[in-house]
Amino acid sequence: MRIAFLTAPKGVEEIELTAPWKAVEEHGWTPRLVSTKPGRVQAFRHFDKGGTHPVDHVLAGDTADASDPFDALVLPGGVANPDALRMSERAVGFVRSFFAAGKPVAAICHAPWVLVEADVVRGRTLTSWPSLATDIRNAGGTWVDEVVHVCHEAPATLVTSRKPADLDAFCSALVREFAGARHSAAAGT
Repeated sequence: MRIAFLTAPKGVEEIELTAPWKAVEEHGWTPRLVSTKPGRVQAFRHFDKGGTHPVDHVLAGDTADASDPFDALVLPGGVANPDALRMSERAVGFVRSFFAAGKPVAAICHAPWVLVEADVVRGRTLTSWPSLATDIRNAGGTWVDEVVHVCHEAPATLVTSRKPADLDAFCSALVREFAGARHSAAAGT
């Protein structure tokens, strides 16, 4: 499976990128870093600069079939990362395309801001960093304060989590749900 990790050129919370990335690799899948610009993504450790990570795929052109080469999507958080992504029509369209295709999505911390902008939280239950609760409710979703929450509302499974301290549960849930979606797709269900 090829898993897209969508980030802005700078501002992604490093551990929220690297921990799920490692979990995906350990499961034998191929993670790919997707961004709005080529080059390298500048990660942060809260407010301090972290490492840089090479971009594998740049969003360009029509986003209608943007999810095509990928089987699932991970949206790492940080405050600046999703705030920048939700201002990019291509990034928002990319996220929306996973839901339209029924492909699973996982988002942690502030990343659900992009889901709100993509208008895909209506009728769903999810968790996030607590300051997003009102945004999620205003977008028609139900916010819960849980370590990890899995919403199987059609058309796509959504795995959400609150913060870096929840990463073990988040990574376990996303691997489980992505594997389950893969088996369902192979079986034609």
